[in-house]
Amino acid sequence: MTDFVRAATLTHFPEVARAAGLDPLRLLAAAGLDAACLREPELRVPAAAVQRLLETAAAQAGQENFSLRMAESRRLSNLGVIGLLVREQATLRQALATLTRYSRLHNQSLFLQCEEADGVAVIREETLVQSGAAPATGLRQATELTVGALYRFLSLLLGPDWRPRRVCFTHAAPRDTSVHQRLFGPVVRFDQDFNGLVLASRDLDTPLPSSDPVMARYARQVLQAAEDAADRSLAAEVRQLILVLLPAGRCTVEQVARQLGVDRRTVHRQLAREGTAFTTLLDATRTELARRHLAQPQRPLSEVAQLLGFSGLSAFSRWHRSRFGDTASARRGRGGEAGGMVVGDGGAGGDGEG
Repeated sequence: MTDFVRAATLTHFPEVARAAGLDPLRLLAAAGLDAACLREPELRVPAAAVQRLLETAAAQAGQENFSLRMAESRRLSNLGVIGLLVREQATLRQALATLTRYSRLHNQSLFLQCEEADGVAVIREETLVQSGAAPATGLRQATELTVGALYRFLSLLLGPDWRPRRVCFTHAAPRDTSVHQRLFGPVVRFDQDFNGLVLASRDLDTPLPSSDPVMARYARQVLQAAEDAADRSLAAEVRQLILVLLPAGRCTVEQVARQLGVDRRTVHRQLAREGTAFTTLLDATRTELARRHLAQPQRPLSEVAQLLGFSGLSAFSRWHRSRFGDTASARRGRGGEAGGMVVGDGGAGGDGEG
């Protein structure tokens, strides 16, 4: 399945590339992208190409913070009509609900979720690695761009004096954190369990001075028409739910069906029509996450097992050997790359598959 993003994702890419001494047009061509991406923000381009472009540019520039430099100047207008609807909501809570609902119209590989507990709200970001993107570490740039842009959007809505409690990244700190400090201040943290923002729940109920119910109604009608026309396959929705449910160890087909408001037979039947199955999507997501987490040597294998939804390290080890033909520790020693994936039934391990 190919996921697409609006070309507006590349806003400020040419300026940041040129400042680093790079040729943005040559980089676009090498990633298989047309120069029109820089002129037409509504163009739909493959997410894999964008992920690959950002990683390549960061590597050539020698700037681990390349995408964060792009995020520093983000505005709500970069989201198009979505940004207009977000701005016109009555409270930050409603604005985030709007952004979460319609984010796939901006970036099909992105999933946002807001969770609350004990007076704390966590806005979590998940970006799916696309086939053809840089393996294992190929999400650092895309992740920092998304989290940086999300921080900018909230700052624009709540005012320049607002600060979150934490800005979290799962990857290790870069050698130079000056850009992170400049954008986020002292609240940024690395080697965390998730990518996203932590804020006080009371912030969510902050009234937005930009709110205009009439304009909001108009923008919602436009977005609803776009959403109705978009390809909203069940497989895409199931894949996003798997990302959310896996770390909690509740990723069964019954739980996914419950979240969708249907029964498990309906899920199986519709996925079969789309040429896939729940166990296939679950195993593909676990494989992707395993590549990502095993590329982070500071993350214990027991924690990786938990993040992949296994009941313990032994269950994860059985699944990993069945999937890749060797142990997770051996594969981590090779930098997270598979030595040769074992093709099985997609259901090895038994944990959480329903």
